[in-house]
Amino acid sequence: MKKILYAAITLAFIACGSGKDATKTADENVDQAAKYASTITAKDLGTHLFIYASDEFEGRNTGEPGQKKAVEYLKNFYVTEGIASGLGGDDYFQEVPAAWLNKNSRRGGLKSSENVLAFIKGSEKPDEVVVISAHLDHEGVKNGEIYNGADDDGSGTVAILEIAQAFKAAADAGKGPKRSILFLHVTGEEKGLLGSKYYTENPVYPLANTVCDLNIDMVGRIDDRHKADPNYVYLIGSDKLSTKLHTLSEAVNKKYTNINLDYKYNDENDPNRFYYRSDHYNFAKHNVPIIFYFNGTHADYHKPSDTPDKINYELLENRARLVFHTAWEVANMETRIVADKAVIEEESK
Repeated sequence: MKKILYAAITLAFIACGSGKDATKTADENVDQAAKYASTITAKDLGTHLFIYASDEFEGRNTGEPGQKKAVEYLKNFYVTEGIASGLGGDDYFQEVPAAWLNKNSRRGGLKSSENVLAFIKGSEKPDEVVVISAHLDHEGVKNGEIYNGADDDGSGTVAILEIAQAFKAAADAGKGPKRSILFLHVTGEEKGLLGSKYYTENPVYPLANTVCDLNIDMVGRIDDRHKADPNYVYLIGSDKLSTKLHTLSEAVNKKYTNINLDYKYNDENDPNRFYYRSDHYNFAKHNVPIIFYFNGTHADYHKPSDTPDKINYELLENRARLVFHTAWEVANMETRIVADKAVIEEESK
């Protein structure tokens, strides 16, 4: 009887162990990038944006009360999600002094502001940092009308929140990125790319260790050029400094998101010069490889009518997932991407 009981216990133990092994094997066979990208949803993006681009935030003008509410919203999100500050401790704000802002702005009269930094530490190469950026500010209130800036750049801002949440879920499950991720919300973009200029002149993480900047600025709408085929996004700058970043971006899109990558505004001769008009450019000036994700301008661009009800949330979801997949690949590949097309100062003189 004892022998039978012992045999039964042994078989049960083996079965239990086999079950755990099977579960482990099944998890290993799951595409982890796709698994966590699926947590980025149109519903959650909309929930954030209807708050972030609401009248309560008064157009998020740099240094003004509405912008202060906006950065508190971002900070509270990261605290709630358990995502660490990029500065250490419980301070998520990189202060940008009024004196510096006014010295670097042609407009003047600006009040002190702040960039918001959140951070997930890499598991194997923590000193190498992938930056995902968007600007947190907009135009504020003009002539009594609130410029909500839902697309510009509420869309990029809430995309970062969802991307950060996805990376945190992966990290909590032991699938975190090998390289660190900095979620960087910059201020003063509408005043002349000031927040990103301040960060790159006063980097919290050395620019030499910054692998790339994936900059998201206006990704929730459709421009006139693509009304018949809205599954697109403009990519700007992906091939300007790094061959590998460009090829990786295209491969990731082909595998996961199948968006029409439109390079119209990547043309050096494009009269709009969008490459120089968003925050990635301050990283590119320091030879940090970049990609700028952009849906193009539309009838509501820089108008009070840029409101959250006009956002295409399904498109925003897929575009945010593209950025997530690109960041995932960059953060986890064995060899760091390099700026093989970097402009060497001596050669440019």
